Amino acid sequence: MLYSLHDLSQTLVAPWSAAASLNRNLFSNPMSPLSYIPGARQLAASSELFLRFTRHYDKPAFGLDQTVIDDVPVAVHEEIVLAKPFCELRHFRRDTQRSDPVVLLVAPLSGHFATLLRDTVRALLPAHDVYVTDWVDAKTVPLTEGPFHLVDYVDYVREFIRLLGPDVNVISVCQPTVPVLMAVSLMAADKEPVQARTMIMMGGPIDSRRSPTAVNNLATEKTLDWFEHHVIHRVPLRYPGYMRRVYPGFLQHMGFVAMNPGRHAEAHRDYYNHLLRGDGDSAHAHRQFYDEYNAVLDMAAEYYLDTIRDVFQQHRLPNGTMEIRGQRVQPELIRKTALLTIEGELDDISGNGQTEAAHGLCTGLPKAMRSHYMAPGVGHYGIFSGRRWREMIYPRIHDFIRAH
Repeated sequence: MLYSLHDLSQTLVAPWSAAASLNRNLFSNPMSPLSYIPGARQLAASSELFLRFTRHYDKPAFGLDQTVIDDVPVAVHEEIVLAKPFCELRHFRRDTQRSDPVVLLVAPLSGHFATLLRDTVRALLPAHDVYVTDWVDAKTVPLTEGPFHLVDYVDYVREFIRLLGPDVNVISVCQPTVPVLMAVSLMAADKEPVQARTMIMMGGPIDSRRSPTAVNNLATEKTLDWFEHHVIHRVPLRYPGYMRRVYPGFLQHMGFVAMNPGRHAEAHRDYYNHLLRGDGDSAHAHRQFYDEYNAVLDMAAEYYLDTIRDVFQQHRLPNGTMEIRGQRVQPELIRKTALLTIEGELDDISGNGQTEAAHGLCTGLPKAMRSHYMAPGVGHYGIFSGRRWREMIYPRIHDFIRAH
């Protein structure tokens, strides 16, 4: 019912958003006489702010059509190499004859689209052949495609690794560190001929009992029934996934904002002042960030509830009790896949030590095949985006892949 009410509110506010868009243009366009009246800039800025609060944010584009290799611009083409009901494996094919290491970048399925890793892909492209898991918004997946559980996520990762071959290097950011470790463990246990060369885990909850954050505490303070009854809803009629049970994106977005409400309020206040002063560069940076931040997807209810129970409440992977289709997950059987874990000193999503815990599980790997890096002064998003990612973290990933 809540999802339907939200959908109705979006429909009802649409005319007001259209009016705000019109006012913004009338009071800011230099070709409009109204842009020169007293108070025009304030009216335009207010309309712009209202529009951004009420508009719907679609999935952004990666927009990576070029990279630079050896100081030479090289075209990049996005291709879907494998389409699954809940995920598209996307390849960023470069117009080059170079034979660079293959990277499978497993994006988080935790509210935002895979485009959140745009800066990660951009840094990898000059020296790597990059594939990305582009997760599908669950409200667009018809019920006939069946449910999507955490074990299905693990199956997807295994299939992608097999497809890309034994030289693939798997990078997982945040949430997927857990299913990636499960997938690599099962492939090792089954002695599959194709196993990843390296697995690089960044800011993920391998053992969320270590340095628990507000996110971890919420998952343990509430029961699984509470999550099922308070955040799971049916997709409304007008979407292809009608009647599918999901954790809606708009509820997830409310949770993201509630974690740092003061910071977001200040950012929008600054944005309003940038518009008043005509500071186009700062206003553009704000739009870029929030166009991505406000674009959210629905998660399949089965997958979300499995994750809450298995990862954050029962800690099945570090406890050694995790099973996938009747087979126990045993990270200690990994022998061929080198491990690099990366954490941010200031990460308030995955606390310090949560990702490093993978080393205590992968006891079959010699020290020469394992490494850990704590990035000083880096928060959660800084692990995979921004200047510190490019200057401090990416070079270590580059060298680790080539060393193994």
